[in-house]
Amino acid sequence: MKREIIKIDEEKCTGCGLCIPGCPEGALQMIDGKARLVSDLMCDGLGACIGECPEGAIEIEEREAEPYNEVAVLKEIIKKGENTLIAHLEHLQDHGEFAFLKQATDHLELIENELEFDLNLILSRVVKMEEPKIKVEHHHNHGGGCPGSAMRDFNIDMDKVEGAVKGSSPHASTLRQWPVQMHLVNPNAPYFRGADVVLAADCVAFSLGNFHQDYLAGKGLAIACPKLDQGKEIYIEKLRQMIDEAKINTLHVMVMEVPCCGGLIQMAKMAAQQASRKIPIKKTVVGIKGDILSEEWV
Repeated sequence: MKREIIKIDEEKCTGCGLCIPGCPEGALQMIDGKARLVSDLMCDGLGACIGECPEGAIEIEEREAEPYNEVAVLKEIIKKGENTLIAHLEHLQDHGEFAFLKQATDHLELIENELEFDLNLILSRVVKMEEPKIKVEHHHNHGGGCPGSAMRDFNIDMDKVEGAVKGSSPHASTLRQWPVQMHLVNPNAPYFRGADVVLAADCVAFSLGNFHQDYLAGKGLAIACPKLDQGKEIYIEKLRQMIDEAKINTLHVMVMEVPCCGGLIQMAKMAAQQASRKIPIKKTVVGIKGDILSEEWV
């Protein structure tokens, strides 16, 4: 798979840091006086950082990136030095990518004798590789990533959910997790395991007034825009991981009636074809005025 990812010309980079706020995913960090891409995984390739660079040191390149290979990324990260490696590992931790973090540390231990720095010292600076249920009010930034997209399990009160569904609390949110955007979700997050999952086009929740109560309650959520999002091959792979590794129970794909939304159901079908497990997939088409036009199992 080829996808678009930013490329930084280190000779042109002056280390001004103006590009960092332009990367909401936290894939860019200032390390050793230069802007560094610390995670291919989190770079969406949209190039929001490009316009912030006064030196023209950032551009978008298209290169092979399928499937995501943590070992291949590590080989490039290691060349950039100890601090960049630490930032990359912390970045995976902060975004809840625990499977990739384990792949990274396993590989580093395998090649420890080839490294020019103390691996034990590096690993001691990375927080534990566990999958905590982080409550919203106790979220901490470990200093290496984007706190706005770190994984959070809300441990939602199911009594409130049931009340919202029954109508006694019509305005209650039934969202169980954060993040929800497909580029940012961890397909192996605890709230996806064995769950019923809703994959919704971005506009669906704004069109359906009863989205939380009738469609989201008790389910995991991922949202995407098949027209505007880039790197959609990543979506297919993440959906496959949800099916095979998180072992989700069902997948409910909700799209708008507009033609471009059809790409989302196609991605779900492709993921299902690539997966070794078989799960039920439901398709719901929502009208632009908020009515349900069709529902079917596909």
